Amino acid sequence: MRRLSSEKTDVLLVFLTTAFKPEKDVLSNWIAKVMKSGDLTPQAGQVLDIFRPDGLACSRLVLLHVGEGAVADIRKAVLAAEGLIKSAKPKALTLSFLQTPTALALRVAVTTLADATYVYTATKSKAEGRTVQNATFMLPDALSLRVEFDRAVAAVAGIELAKEWGNRPANHATPTDLAHAARDLAKLPKIKCDILGPKEVAKLGMGAFQAVAQGSDEPLRFIVLRYSGAAKSAAPVVLVGKGITFDSGGISIKPAAEMDEMKFDMCGAASVLGVFRALADLQPGINVVGLIPACENLPSGRSIKPGDVVTSMNGQTIEILNTDAEGRLVLCDSLTYSERFKPHAVVDIATLTGACVIALGAVRSGFFCADEDLSRAMVMAGESSQDLCWPMPLDDDYAEGLKTNFADLANVAGRPGGAITAAKFLQKFTGKFPWAHLDIAGTAWKSGKAKGATGRPVGLLVDYLMALDAQDQQA
Repeated sequence: MRRLSSEKTDVLLVFLTTAFKPEKDVLSNWIAKVMKSGDLTPQAGQVLDIFRPDGLACSRLVLLHVGEGAVADIRKAVLAAEGLIKSAKPKALTLSFLQTPTALALRVAVTTLADATYVYTATKSKAEGRTVQNATFMLPDALSLRVEFDRAVAAVAGIELAKEWGNRPANHATPTDLAHAARDLAKLPKIKCDILGPKEVAKLGMGAFQAVAQGSDEPLRFIVLRYSGAAKSAAPVVLVGKGITFDSGGISIKPAAEMDEMKFDMCGAASVLGVFRALADLQPGINVVGLIPACENLPSGRSIKPGDVVTSMNGQTIEILNTDAEGRLVLCDSLTYSERFKPHAVVDIATLTGACVIALGAVRSGFFCADEDLSRAMVMAGESSQDLCWPMPLDDDYAEGLKTNFADLANVAGRPGGAITAAKFLQKFTGKFPWAHLDIAGTAWKSGKAKGATGRPVGLLVDYLMALDAQDQQA
């Protein structure tokens, strides 16, 4: 407390809980005085902003009461504080917990502050970026939470990279641009990158991926990232991110309203880039492969048509009943490509279906997995990161609608259970490894005044991978 009184910073944010007990120092006197006067009551959600408080070195003191210190109350408090001080454009913030928070509470404070202060600037001519240049966290037993703090900071770096690429318009985030972003990641420790173009993809027999890309003048790119933190013999986790850099729907064209938001259809790919950015900082002792099938889905004289039949990389033929169900086509060939790595597990991440938005809204990502161990690990990672997901069914009966008279399977199965039937389609390409599918169509971006990418599910994936690292260290 005495150290806080002398902390020179633009804004000192102090989290108060019901466990607060005043000491004999200036800050404690301030807190005791405002609580006695009723200006700040001991209830979650109470905020008090004090300008140039006597006896304190900070320019502004913001007291935030978070009740018992619940995660939801901490998130709301950080957002409320940012709203109060935003107009002042502070460059330095100090956030202090007077009682040692839980690891999760600290994680939420770090990620919420980063999210609240993030500013997109890439395509603005006179953009003013993030004003906060330095944020210091102070707590009684900082050493005990150092690992969690470092993970939160690394996750933020990954989340913000995912936001950056998710937010860029399609003409500034082409498949080639994504490939350059991946190559930039390869400059970081233990990361390598290979880029495959149209000729290499054709040689591999990725007929489904090629079919989606053929309607656009922008050449496809198949991006392969590798993080090597363990022996070559250690089976990697493979992350597959849907990289449709713009989705018009193709011949099955989407309505014009809000079609601009289809620049976000590559948020699965952006999340893979974000995870690799975090891995470079955290340096876990595991191997991870990232696969990004990147292309545009546009209508032209070369586009695939409803009723066309294409041959996937594993030989299965697919009848294209709806060209707007293109994500599963680029993913299925990528899942087949995953087999060559003999993976520990494969997780695909995709803004796949509007049906998942209807089912779960923007709170939880849809999660599909038939492997109990992998399912449990992913749900736990969602909870520990507060990047939540929700298990969805994979009953075989849902695949009935994928049957067709003209190919091995169709790419859609009607409107009912659309998120599930899409997952059942992907499952037909995953027989040789444990597999999970994250449908992030409801969680990858926000609409309206807050329009922008969220960076989800980078946090979830980082926690999943770090938990695997912890298991390997204990083994």
